[in-house]
Amino acid sequence: MITIYHNTRCKKSREGLEIVKESGKDYRIREYLKVPLTEEELSALIEKMNISPIQLVRKNEKLWKENYKEKDLSDKELISVMVKHPKLIERPVVENDRKAVIGRPASDIKEVL
Repeated sequence: MITIYHNTRCKKSREGLEIVKESGKDYRIREYLKVPLTEEELSALIEKMNISPIQLVRKNEKLWKENYKEKDLSDKELISVMVKHPKLIERPVVENDRKAVIGRPASDIKEVL
């Protein structure tokens, strides 16, 4: 089963959803702004992506720049910040049972389809 962590207001996320739909595979949509991830879920997702938490942060968000950019946060603290403020999570994220990717560029989504 494919899962796309989706923000309906984001053009890149909508493009990613189209790629998932066109694949013909079973998928589910998780609107992570409406149904936020837990720290455990986000940690597992980051592990599947094989990245550090800072790589999943939307660093151009005003919230990040004004409140967190200058802080030296641990990985655990970064995960807590993203759970508290899910709009700071890059989008879309697409995962299968073994792997997850950030869909930027959208062609990266094909790695998990």
